[in-house]
Amino acid sequence: MIELEDDGSGDDRVAVLRLDHGPVGAMDVELCDAIAERFRALAASPVRAVVVTGTGRAFSAGVDLKRFLAGGAPYVERFLPALCESFRAVFELSKPVVAALNGHAIAGGCVLAACADVRLMADGGGRIGVPEARVGPPFPRIAIEVLRHTVGDVVARRLTIGALTYPPAEALSMGLVDRVLPPEEVLQQAVATARAMATEVPPDTFALTKAQLRRDALERTSRYADEDAAVTELWSRRAADGWTARYLESVTRG
Repeated sequence: MIELEDDGSGDDRVAVLRLDHGPVGAMDVELCDAIAERFRALAASPVRAVVVTGTGRAFSAGVDLKRFLAGGAPYVERFLPALCESFRAVFELSKPVVAALNGHAIAGGCVLAACADVRLMADGGGRIGVPEARVGPPFPRIAIEVLRHTVGDVVARRLTIGALTYPPAEALSMGLVDRVLPPEEVLQQAVATARAMATEVPPDTFALTKAQLRRDALERTSRYADEDAAVTELWSRRAADGWTARYLESVTRG
């Protein structure tokens, strides 16, 4: 589900986490739990930085909609807390995190990438964005705050309300990714970037600075926790009323 590799040793050790969960890294309860568990463990480990990447043609294509539709409201009640915890675990990690986007990063996959400090994306046919509003369910608050932190309010509104996906070059111009590279260079450059971030700044200084930058986003996430019930109710409604099923049929037809 998640492969862990080490690059280097000692003071420049970088952990490489590879999402390997089905053909497009679709996010379900098990994957979200695994992401949160891995990142919480890395917080107490001797690794200095983390690279997270995907497998095949996708970093992550977002929520496993088939599983969501099949499970309905009972599944939603398990899945949404796991999804939020996976985002929080990545976003809160005090060490440098670099996302090596080997392909599509859609919806929850885009938010997961946005939790990182730096995003490097492979040039080519991969797309990135948050079409969640078209899919039907609303994002939980932490996803909104992660996007606002990463790209600012104006672009976050464009992303969430527009509900489109973008090719690498356009994502770069929007600030959604930091660099676009040939596919064969993405992982290598991600490791080099993570290592530089870990060794060129004192780790305690990096950790405090990162916490300062992310404090407002995390405080707003906690402040608006009363939204959780409404978000859960709308996810359950979309599982039952056919909206998400029609969306899934429209994007998989043919």
